[in-house]
Amino acid sequence: MSGLGSRILVAAVLLPAVIGVAYLGGWWLVALALAAGLVCLHELYRMARELRPLVIGGYAGFVLTLLGLELGGLAWMLGGLLSTLLVAFLAFGLADVRPSATASFGVTLLGVAWVGGGLGMLLLVRAIPEHGFWALMAVLFTVFAADTAAFFVGRALGRHKLAPAISPGKSWEGLVGGVFAAMLVSFLILYRDRGEFLAPAEMLALGAAIAVASVAGDLFESAIKRDLRTKDSGRVLAGHGGMLDRLDSLLWAGPVAYLVILAFGQA
Repeated sequence: MSGLGSRILVAAVLLPAVIGVAYLGGWWLVALALAAGLVCLHELYRMARELRPLVIGGYAGFVLTLLGLELGGLAWMLGGLLSTLLVAFLAFGLADVRPSATASFGVTLLGVAWVGGGLGMLLLVRAIPEHGFWALMAVLFTVFAADTAAFFVGRALGRHKLAPAISPGKSWEGLVGGVFAAMLVSFLILYRDRGEFLAPAEMLALGAAIAVASVAGDLFESAIKRDLRTKDSGRVLAGHGGMLDRLDSLLWAGPVAYLVILAFGQA
C-alpha cells in the first residue's frame, strides 16, 4: 500500500473512534488521552535517550497530571505536573549511573509539561459546560483545516520561508491560507451555538488563534527532532510517523483554544 493510501486508511479508522470517545467524554476521553500521551512520552524519551530522561518520573508525573485534572480540576493538574520533579529526583538518587542532572530533569519535565499540559487543556475544552463537545470538535477540525490549507497554499504559492532553519517547507503564504481556512471552519462548527456560546467575531478569532498555535506546535516538535537528529518520532501509525508527529499541533492548539475561550468568558 502506498504512503498516501496508508495515511487515508489510518485516518479513516481512527477519526470516527476519536469523535465517538470525545462525544462520550469523561473517563473514556481521559483513558484515550492517557494511552496516546504515554506513547508520545515514550517516543520523546526514546529520541532523547542520550540525555538520560528519568522515564519513571515522566510517566508517573504525566498520569498524575491527567488524573489530577479529572479528579480535582486545574489546581490538582498543576500538582500532578509538579510531582514529576519529586518522582524524577527519587529515580535520579536511586540510579546507579550519574548523568547530567540538568539534562535529565529538563527533558523529563519537558515531556510532562508539553504532552500532559497539552492533552490536559484539550480535556478542559471538552469539560466546558453544554458546549464542550462542539468546542473540542472545533479545535480538532480547525487544526486539520489549517494544516491542510497551509500545505496546499504553500505548495502552490509559497515563496517566503516561514522558519527555514527549522522547517524549510513552511511558508508565510501557507500560514495565511491556513489561518483563513481555520477561521472558516471554526465559524461553521460553532455557528449553531452563536447565541449561547461565542459570538461570530469570537469564533473567527478562535480559529485564527488555533491556526497560529497549530503551526507553532508543529515547528516546536520539528526543532526538537532536528536537535535530536531524528526524522520521525516513531512508527506507531503507518504512513503517519509517530504519535507525537500526529499530536504536535494539538498539543499547542489545545491550550491556546482553552485560554482564548476563557478570555471570552465561556470556560
